[in-house]
Amino acid sequence: MPDVPIENSDAMAELTAMTAVAKALQDLDSQSVRRILQWATDRFGATGKISTSKAAPIENELTIEREAPAQSGTESYKEIADLYAAAKPKGDAEKALVVAYWVQRSKANGDFDAGTINKELKNLGHGIGNITAALGSLIARRPNLVIQTRKAGTSQQARKRYKLTNEGVKYVDRMIQVED
Repeated sequence: MPDVPIENSDAMAELTAMTAVAKALQDLDSQSVRRILQWATDRFGATGKISTSKAAPIENELTIEREAPAQSGTESYKEIADLYAAAKPKGDAEKALVVAYWVQRSKANGDFDAGTINKELKNLGHGIGNITAALGSLIARRPNLVIQTRKAGTSQQARKRYKLTNEGVKYVDRMIQVED
């Protein structure tokens, strides 16, 4: 099936197909998704490169394809600003992820709160409008890059604590490696 320009296609049919594909792939790991999308690309004659990252539901900014790192950690960065500059985050979610990485790894904290991350971002001159939405998109991502570890209080605005997953740490390690 050749690529059809959007203006000549049935937008609702495309949306229905994309919804079905998203539902079918949502619980698979990134390598399985890549194999399936490559098969579909080959089978239906589409062209283009398939990224190994899945787009976040809230923000489509976490689709950077990067090489695996040689070494990881914050040990080669004395300041958060150095790490931030090396990672070159794009979009609010990546900004939050990089700063969370710094807070969690360099300060040996088991978890962190959104306020700490946003405060560090503001100190760097890169504050974001909605830190909760940025962290939410990292949580919604499969595999999760961040998880919520606890919530203090019963209201929706209660203080929540978060932690980077191993996948979140690897993601930032790859961001840093691109620069090295």
